[in-house]
Amino acid sequence: MLALSGGGGIVLGYVLRVLIGLAQRGSVELDIKQKLLAAKEQAAKIIAEAQFRGEVVETERLAPIEEREQKAAVREERVAAREEFLDSRQRDLDDKEVEVRSREQQALRAKNEADKLAAERTKELAKAANLSEERAREELFSEIERAYEESILLRLQKLSAGGRERLEEKARAILTTSIHRLASAVNAETMSLSVALPSDDVKGKIIGKEGRNIKAFERATGVDVLIDDSPDKITLSSFDPLRRHIAKIALEKLIVDGRIQPAKIEETVEKTRAEVAEITKQKGEAAAFETGVIGLDPKLTALLGRLHFRTSYGQNILRHSVEMAHIAGMLASELGADANVARTGALLHDIGKAVDHEVQGTHVEIGRRILEKFGVDKRVILAMQSHHEEYPYETPEAVIVQVADSISGSRPGARRDTVDRYLERLGDLERLAGAFPGVEKVYAIAAGREIRIFVNPGKVTDLAMHTLARDIAKRIQEELKYPGEIKVNIIRDVEFAR
Repeated sequence: MLALSGGGGIVLGYVLRVLIGLAQRGSVELDIKQKLLAAKEQAAKIIAEAQFRGEVVETERLAPIEEREQKAAVREERVAAREEFLDSRQRDLDDKEVEVRSREQQALRAKNEADKLAAERTKELAKAANLSEERAREELFSEIERAYEESILLRLQKLSAGGRERLEEKARAILTTSIHRLASAVNAETMSLSVALPSDDVKGKIIGKEGRNIKAFERATGVDVLIDDSPDKITLSSFDPLRRHIAKIALEKLIVDGRIQPAKIEETVEKTRAEVAEITKQKGEAAAFETGVIGLDPKLTALLGRLHFRTSYGQNILRHSVEMAHIAGMLASELGADANVARTGALLHDIGKAVDHEVQGTHVEIGRRILEKFGVDKRVILAMQSHHEEYPYETPEAVIVQVADSISGSRPGARRDTVDRYLERLGDLERLAGAFPGVEKVYAIAAGREIRIFVNPGKVTDLAMHTLARDIAKRIQEELKYPGEIKVNIIRDVEFAR
């Protein structure tokens, strides 16, 4: 019984344990299910939030692309519209080009027809008037000139006056500026050919016994000694200005020394020749330095210095060349030309005169050969060779050098001329202008700088007066030599006060 109760208790305990275990397992499964459900809910929230954020990011990423696509679409529309507009304009231009070509062809045909009609008319006129085609053309032009003479004359006067005023105003401003900037003496040194004697006794010493001294002096210097009745001077004559100057200095030294004999004469002349050679070198270097012309060959500089002893119409050629160089440099600066080339060309423009008594040819041609020999820049040679219009003006500097030469030579007091040469030049001017048909009287005035021409009003018309003035000026340029310029005035009408 007791054993049976114990066994029943064990079974009951086991049953209770099993029931308790089952109850606990149901509670754990329930807890697991609850956690699993909570985890699913959390995962669903996370997925929903991730999807929302992904949509936001995708929207933000696609927004610029859509904006760019919209802008690109707008640009494409604009380009398409512009291409369509250009195509339309091109079609219009093509149509207009066709129209213009058609009009050109019509105009050409009309011109050809007009030329043909004019030629036929000219031939008919020539046939009717028994004239050649050239003669008929001249008659037609003469008729037109007579019919429209007043209109043509007024037009010519207007164009001439307007152009002349503008050009003269500009030229006057440039020349005035250049001349005002140049402050140099007008009158240049002139070389005297006479040597003053302290007394009449010295003249006998110079002549010497049987003329030995004067013959020795002439042989040593190459000059002619002219002794006249004047008691206080001796005249030296030679075509070479350098020889004259050497002879003058040597004779003055001999007179001061008092010992005049053949041996002393030769010694003094040789020393003087060396001194003058040094003077020419110094004068040439000083002229080049003053004008800013550098790089010249020393021998060329010495030749330039010889111009110190040469004059033209009383104007010292070296001072004239230096003055020209200053004027040419300033003109070139004002006009935008090469100032260095203009200055060098002006300074060396008369270099041929240093040896023109020894070498055959004009001083311009001699100067060209000298400059070519010493390798002077070709532009300088072109600038200097046209100052007497022996060569055409090939560069602006050539014109500037010629203008500077005219300014320097024609300034009041710059040059002096003999009365005979002056009167001869005036007579040549009047004779040349008086030879033209229709000219009644000619007067040269203003020291030959201007000529006034009175013409017959019945033979010379107002229109022909302009042609006559140009022809006279051209003849003067071709046939006469003169410094500066000459103004040609033609007077046709004469009125009387009664």
